[in-house]
Amino acid sequence: MASSDHTDALERPASPAASTATDHANFADAAARLLEEKGWTQAADEMAPWLSDWRGRYHGRALGLAAPASTAEVAALVKLCAQHRVPIVPQGGNSGMAGGATPDDSGAAILLSLRRMNRIRRIDASAGQALCEAGVILQTLHEAATEADMRFPLTLGGKGSATVGGLISTNAGGTQVLRHGTMRAQVLGMEAVLADGSVLDALTVLKKDNRGFDLKQLLIGSEGTLGIVTAATLRLLPAPRARATAWIGLAALPDARALLRRLERAMGDSLEGFEIVPARCLANVVAHLPGARAPLTGTHQWNALVECVSAEGSDAELRERLQNALAQAADEALLEDATIAASEAQAEALWTLRDSISEAERALGPAMQHDISVPVENMPEFILAATPAIEEAFTGTRALAFGHLGDGNVHFHVIAPPGAVPDEWEEREGKEISAAVYDLVSEWGGSISAEHGIGQMKVGELGRLGDPIALDMMRRVKQALDPRGLLNPGKLVPPRDR
Repeated sequence: MASSDHTDALERPASPAASTATDHANFADAAARLLEEKGWTQAADEMAPWLSDWRGRYHGRALGLAAPASTAEVAALVKLCAQHRVPIVPQGGNSGMAGGATPDDSGAAILLSLRRMNRIRRIDASAGQALCEAGVILQTLHEAATEADMRFPLTLGGKGSATVGGLISTNAGGTQVLRHGTMRAQVLGMEAVLADGSVLDALTVLKKDNRGFDLKQLLIGSEGTLGIVTAATLRLLPAPRARATAWIGLAALPDARALLRRLERAMGDSLEGFEIVPARCLANVVAHLPGARAPLTGTHQWNALVECVSAEGSDAELRERLQNALAQAADEALLEDATIAASEAQAEALWTLRDSISEAERALGPAMQHDISVPVENMPEFILAATPAIEEAFTGTRALAFGHLGDGNVHFHVIAPPGAVPDEWEEREGKEISAAVYDLVSEWGGSISAEHGIGQMKVGELGRLGDPIALDMMRRVKQALDPRGLLNPGKLVPPRDR
């Protein structure tokens, strides 16, 4: 059993009352001297864009906005915050989906932006490694890798704003997890500042290292609650030489799972993405996106978007392999129709249809969006059971499931009835819907957060549904590494019930 002191520390970390007891003026003066004009501001207009999440669901206040330019400055700032007991909310591109980078409304915390730490220190093509600071934008990393005839094997819709540090802190996924894994698999080494201002330097890559815990893995996915990632050594792969992209019409969702297994056998490691799109999602996109049209004639209840990539051979060779595999699948009645993109432009057009689903959905009104996972083998049955269950329980709603079937992660969105007032509906019926969805996910042995993190949005649900032993271990780790609770308070780690 944890001692009473241990429990109290976890339940009352860096409370607003404790923060307001700090001499904010003295702290601000010291921060301004440390970081100078470029690195510190308390100007309301400069802080305002960063005090809300990009979806506008979470809003807060901050004592100041810090933007250090080096790991040494981050470490000195964290020491200063520890001295004055000022909470820290780290923020990357502010493109997260769970409110994990937004401060509360107490005004006691500082925002810590790492956007000035945006250097790619080194790309080593021969070793397949890139050494990046935390503020490097994902798209910038992609471009730098391409110039070296390499690739960074993780991408997502927010690549123009998401940062390396944010991707690591949330263990981001994306459309290539099927083959390459989440961000956790891409991090070879890490540099991070801990709650007392000490610096963990684990950037050097060793193929074999049995000196105890793999501490970088502890920080990956911790959402800034255990330490602040300042740099990382990332995995690079040879640039692709061949690409084949197909859009496939399916009669039923279980056929998608069977087709996935067929293509895994036929295409091997070249199979990089397998996305599912229901007919209703495709119709929404075609109606919303100017010039968009369905890739296939006729209506198919489900669609699959398949991406194959190879570092060897040609586009024509890979397309032929995919065509043969799809022909065999058609002979087995696993698909109704299919088309293979004949050019990069056509391939990108197919991906635009997939990537525009959320945008088209927003035009229909408010929705509760759930980033969930269940075992791949159970995903079709889960969707087919959960969709009518939610629609029947909440009259007038429409449930849509789409996304990464290949890795067992779909986006399960529930659209509000026509005429619903966004904030009111989300606060009342929306929360009930989310609780019902997460209950179903838990019953099916899944996770309430597959790739977007817990943040502040799901911390209550994690506390309600999480395994008590796992939650206790999380709290013990948090207490050990951040005993004062200054790092991103209120996020990820549910407080212990009183």
